Amino acid sequence: MSTERVNPPGLAPPTGFSHAVVATGTRVVFLAGQTALDADGKVVGDTLAEQFEKALGNLLAALNACGGTPADLARVTVYATDVAAYRVHAPELGRIWRESAGRDYPAMAVVEVVRLWDDQALVELDGFAVLP
Repeated sequence: MSTERVNPPGLAPPTGFSHAVVATGTRVVFLAGQTALDADGKVVGDTLAEQFEKALGNLLAALNACGGTPADLARVTVYATDVAAYRVHAPELGRIWRESAGRDYPAMAVVEVVRLWDDQALVELDGFAVLP
């Protein structure tokens, strides 16, 4: 797969995301929403950062099972139950992202939701990737 991150000069400089990603490949992988569920289906982690790390790990595990890598991610949406808290913890969440997925950021959005499927979940990530 080849990807081109596009960040037009007329838009605000992106921090931790790309404004657009042009991906060329032969397979598209749609990744279901992942929360901080462990293998037994229990939400783990008491803090937003702990849950974000687990949810991202779950998303990347699903991608890896399809033969993909974080660099193949074209789009990720983050659903948070508290965007204000997400903004406060953004530096830590960014560090977690970089350590797990690197600096080839996909196009991203953060959306506040009233609640997620599991009452204890604070964050959920979904997305899609384009593989060679």
